Amino acid sequence: MILYFSGTGNSRYAAEYLAKLTEDETVDIGNLLKAHDKGGNFTSEKPFVFVCPVYSWRIPRVFETFLSASTFHGSRDAYFVITCGGDIGNAEAHLLSLCRKKDFHLKGAAEVVMPENYIAMFTAPKKEEAEQILEAAVPVLSETARRIKNRAHLPEKKISIIDRLKSGIVNTCFYTFCVKAKGFRITESCTGCGTCQRLCPLDNIRMKEGRPVWGKNCTHCMACICRCPEEAIEYKNVSCGKVRYYNDRKI
Repeated sequence: MILYFSGTGNSRYAAEYLAKLTEDETVDIGNLLKAHDKGGNFTSEKPFVFVCPVYSWRIPRVFETFLSASTFHGSRDAYFVITCGGDIGNAEAHLLSLCRKKDFHLKGAAEVVMPENYIAMFTAPKKEEAEQILEAAVPVLSETARRIKNRAHLPEKKISIIDRLKSGIVNTCFYTFCVKAKGFRITESCTGCGTCQRLCPLDNIRMKEGRPVWGKNCTHCMACICRCPEEAIEYKNVSCGKVRYYNDRKI
């Protein structure tokens, strides 16, 4: 079973690609979170595969919290496939405690580089460059799927002191100072279509008098700002003039 959490589509694409090659099923955890489910009950005789983006060099806290509250039956093998714009730092080390808590045997964490989408801080690639990055990710996903199907361990990543810092104190600072919804705003281009409300995996956006209003439960997935059809959402002044990126590629 492949469980995934995806903000701007990269992890959804990775999960569906893996599912096709391993002949497995996918579960969109974002739909469960939107329905305010705090955990789930899952059964699989195949390995559990968890696919998600990296948030400041670790898996998203909302995804980790959901997995912690869920129950899993059947296979005790767990694979993590983490999409990123650069690297996943020392994310795998922080997955060990989660796997111990859930009685999982961690079979490794795959680092899959995909187009950057965190435009609240970085710059997303233009369409042609994004397509090239996606094509380069295909062999990595294919090899990862082969190993999952054979129940083999994923390759270990050599960890540096910088990796430990990024997944440690930097991640803590990121959630303390950056992950807030109050920086999002709309421009006059907003048509009130409600796309942002429909896409928000945490059900954190409400339409009020035809305009989106953000609540406090934001995970900075960038779905609202990157998928807005009119590019009418900005994050402070950081996103102004930046390319938006949303992966809607089909398998």
